[in-house]
Amino acid sequence: MLRIVFSAAWRRLVLCAVVVAASAIPVAAQTPSSLRVTHTVDKTGPTSAELSGRVFNDGGVDVVDVYVNASAVDQSGKVIAQGIPYVGMVPARGSAPFKARVPVVPGATGYRVGINSFRFASTRDAP
Repeated sequence: MLRIVFSAAWRRLVLCAVVVAASAIPVAAQTPSSLRVTHTVDKTGPTSAELSGRVFNDGGVDVVDVYVNASAVDQSGKVIAQGIPYVGMVPARGSAPFKARVPVVPGATGYRVGINSFRFASTRDAP
């Protein structure tokens, strides 16, 4: 009888450990369709290019801890240099500016900018 109770407890412990381990595995985040980015290349110096733009949030929830990824790409689209500036908070149905520096490297033919990471605000204050 003791063996059956111990076995059931052991199974529960293993199941809990598996659930905790599975929840700790990072999942590739998808940028929601409510976020979009625009950018322009302001100037290019001998060591870096300066880009500026805006992150737009067309959704109904604020996003916080927003970072963009500004990448220099070669002719095939391969990323060969990048900068990841912090944007901060982008309010619902609003926008926020950003500036990024990307190292100048031989072979770069253009720039690509997108959302690197963000999280949804947990609560929204009532107006």
